Amino acid sequence: MGTDRLGVVQDGAVLRLRLDRPDKRNALDDVMVAGLIEAVVAAGSDESVRAVLLTGAGDHFCSGADIVARNAGIDGRPRVGSIQRRLPWQAHRLVPVLLETQVPIVCGVRGWAAGIGLGLALAADVTVVAEDARLWAPYAARGFTPDGGVTWMLPRRIGEVRARRMLLLGERVDGVTAAEWGLVDRAVSSEAVDAEAEKVAIALAAGPTVALGLAKSLLHTGRSASLEAHLRDEAFGMELSSRSEDFREGLAAFREKRSPDFTGR
Repeated sequence: MGTDRLGVVQDGAVLRLRLDRPDKRNALDDVMVAGLIEAVVAAGSDESVRAVLLTGAGDHFCSGADIVARNAGIDGRPRVGSIQRRLPWQAHRLVPVLLETQVPIVCGVRGWAAGIGLGLALAADVTVVAEDARLWAPYAARGFTPDGGVTWMLPRRIGEVRARRMLLLGERVDGVTAAEWGLVDRAVSSEAVDAEAEKVAIALAAGPTVALGLAKSLLHTGRSASLEAHLRDEAFGMELSSRSEDFREGLAAFREKRSPDFTGR
């Protein structure tokens, strides 16, 4: 799963994914996207992984897709329809994988988070950004339409008016504003991003894994479900989580007035 452009390291219960092309501001190429998909899919079925931490090497998180690399070697214009054939297996596969896996995902952002980089920050469960980070949907400025689910996620996070400012007018948002808008979870100093994101990932990895995963799933599916269907899903989630060892540990800790020691089982 790992390459010289994507670090994949498991550290205890936390799977650490690092975009590692600092000379290209961690622009994603097709190999990196495939590696991210493979790593997150594998984490979703690996009981030893209880949280994922996604960061970028160097001064920037991700400046978007590496369009230059993608089109290198193409003689003339790409064949008509190549984009709509390719996207379902690349960016349009990656974002749903991040949203739908029951493993909590934490994202740490410094510098630019643009294009698909913005999509990654939006798809994470908790995103910590530097106060001077720059979040940007550059599509209109480049003359093409957004992808990676940004037009689906962005208005749900910050409302349609602010989403239109970013998507149609190309407004660049700093980390402080992004946190105020609810686009990301919190903004901290650039020096504190890695430590704060790691702290969140470790806390999630030490939590009741079954309950957290089901809660994440409910948040995602509830966006499009009717109340009746969603209440059924909640009942199913309660049925599963109440049969976990962590549920029994949570009750015991409450009775004994101590902090729970969840094992993820």
